[in-house]
Amino acid sequence: MTTPHWQKSTYSESGSSCVYVATPAAGTILLRESDDPETILTTGPLQLSLLISTLRTSHGIH
Repeated sequence: MTTPHWQKSTYSESGSSCVYVATPAAGTILLRESDDPETILTTGPLQLSLLISTLRTSHGIH
């Protein structure tokens, strides 16, 4: 198994609490939080897009 290349998400604010994103295979997105890097969420582009859209709407961000 190859090690994913993690990048800090552009949605993360400055500071120690950051979300990191990796795309090890087409159609797969991995997410982890800097405070708990061993816990990894696996999702897809559509699901992540819907999550971000929902969070933006619920926080009044356009």
